[in-house]
Amino acid sequence: SEMNGYNHIYLYSMDGKKKVQLSKGNFDLANINGVDEKNKRIYYTLAYPTPLDRNIFVTDFDGKTTTQLTTGKGFHRAVFDKDFTKFYDYYSTINMPQTVTLYNLKTTRNKVSPQMVKVMNDNSKLKNKLEEYAIGQVEFIKVPNTKGDTLNGWMLKPTNFDPSKKYPVLFCNYGGPGSQQVANRFGAVNFWHQMMAQKGYIVVSVDNTGTGYRGEEFKKKTYLQLGKYEIEDQIDAAKYLSTLPYVDGKQIGHWGWSYGGFMSTLAITKGADVFSAAVAVAPVTSWRYYDNIYTERYMRTPQENPKGYDENAPINFVDKIKGKYLLIHGSADDNVHFQNSTQLITALVKNNIDFDLGMYPNKNHGIGGSADNTTFHLWSKMTNWILENLKNENTSSVTGYQSNQKPF
Repeated sequence: SEMNGYNHIYLYSMDGKKKVQLSKGNFDLANINGVDEKNKRIYYTLAYPTPLDRNIFVTDFDGKTTTQLTTGKGFHRAVFDKDFTKFYDYYSTINMPQTVTLYNLKTTRNKVSPQMVKVMNDNSKLKNKLEEYAIGQVEFIKVPNTKGDTLNGWMLKPTNFDPSKKYPVLFCNYGGPGSQQVANRFGAVNFWHQMMAQKGYIVVSVDNTGTGYRGEEFKKKTYLQLGKYEIEDQIDAAKYLSTLPYVDGKQIGHWGWSYGGFMSTLAITKGADVFSAAVAVAPVTSWRYYDNIYTERYMRTPQENPKGYDENAPINFVDKIKGKYLLIHGSADDNVHFQNSTQLITALVKNNIDFDLGMYPNKNHGIGGSADNTTFHLWSKMTNWILENLKNENTSSVTGYQSNQKPF
């Protein structure tokens, strides 16, 4: 329940009366890992010490004894045996691949404590392999918005970064309700973003209002207005980055997939004065076209909330587009239906707005496929389009890297 402003665990009796709050604090529950009914304990994961991190805890059913089983910043994921006598800890950070460690659980005077048994997999092969490539170190950033909030973000700077130069910025964003892209775990930044950094881009992700693990108020502020506060935050973030001495404020792009494609399309419409290019893959272009199970959970019905639907639909703001826009969609998308893109195309044509299109016949929401070359074609198209439409003298189709390292 989020009854106190954060997601936490509460124990109730069978008659529905609350007995005790088991997890506490100004941070959110991320997962329940298991319930030890025999010893009356519950094991769970909290977004602690910051929303970017995860640590494992155990609490007795009376709520009086809580033990933190893992420590430090980063992402811990636990898998327990059926008797809760041991667990595997899967641990990583944004710059360090996952390590798997086995722990025994020892109980002394009713307090549980972990005892390390063995590192089962230190991922040394992957770590050594990554050292062969020009892998950039990701840094976390704090971004202010105009409403007084501080947004969490990460930044990946170009290979051979020179602070005296100015670089284009490529935003990658999802931004949907309760989601999280800015997290201290390996894999939060994919290798395509590493390649774009090698080509001279600053790659940035900012978790906007509505995303998860920052409490109920921050997450639910977007209720009835999906898209409004999210794109305002992305615009604020772009304006903030433009003030940095090494950012080319005239070359800021935005790309996303699904809800992220919705955000990218809002970026090039409502954010036309800030974003000069956008790539939208399988975007929602109006919530009137998306499934009611998801949409009405956050927006209610179009009859109840017409302004919420129409004032935040990018399809209604195509006349604002000034920059370059690449629209990509699979014709057999059973999640975000292809109708979203056909209706958007109709609006773009009606307003005489030039755009680029990548349509993949009979492909679903993931637009995948190695046997028919679809995956390679899709990512190559996006890469080449960005290189052509979001560039300055410091970007290059040739990757920049140290002589003793390999490019992607």
